[in-house]
Amino acid sequence: MIMLGTSGFSYDDWIGVVYPEDLPRWKWLPFYASQFDTVELNVTYYRLPSIKIATGWVDRTPDHFRFSVKAHRSLTHERKRPDFNAYIDSLAPLIESEKLACVLAQFPHSFHHTTANQDYLLQLHEGLSELPVVVEFRDSAWVKEETFKQLETLGIGFCCVDEPQLKGLMPPTTFASGPVAYVRFHGRNAERWWQHEHAWERYDYTYNEPELSEWVPRIKELEAASPLTLVYANNHYRGQSVDTLRKLERLLVGEG
Repeated sequence: MIMLGTSGFSYDDWIGVVYPEDLPRWKWLPFYASQFDTVELNVTYYRLPSIKIATGWVDRTPDHFRFSVKAHRSLTHERKRPDFNAYIDSLAPLIESEKLACVLAQFPHSFHHTTANQDYLLQLHEGLSELPVVVEFRDSAWVKEETFKQLETLGIGFCCVDEPQLKGLMPPTTFASGPVAYVRFHGRNAERWWQHEHAWERYDYTYNEPELSEWVPRIKELEAASPLTLVYANNHYRGQSVDTLRKLERLLVGEG
């Protein structure tokens, strides 16, 4: 099964572009869930959600809807005293409602391919063992057979990405290593990837259909290899991610 969604849904620059201008903010998620079957939440990277907030996510979405959630920064960026139990507890409403698709552990560029970091992947697996986990690397040095074998052994998914082909960044490698296959479209704004004043500038990019067509056979390959394939568009500025998914959906149906 393939599920398509955007990376985040709560953006002020979506007003009048994705959301009707008179739509109250508390209705954004129900409106979004009427258009897509899944969403990737970035807020869980910055803070652990309260049970009330997580319950609200569950209550405002239909039964079939699924959430992917970023691992908290203490688990991916700080890593000194990772409190896996506190993180898991904060996701209780999503887990109990069976709306949690997976946890995305997005590591920083400084997380290089070292023995110590390979060992940390084992610690991550043990700490989040009851949840499906996908890892996104930022350093292309991880793209090697040794990494794929470790992920397969641990049952951790590999995050496939589309992003500018700049030195050191991840290539568009396709690999399924766990129960969840995962793809993220970051856009190809090479000019603004490193040089930008605001974070959103990095993801200010509109994909054309030929670019997305490159991914159709890759996504089909992932679908054949995994029970669930999640595809998220992260080029969120002014709803460009929604445009990306609409185009991709048409292409996937056309290849069906």
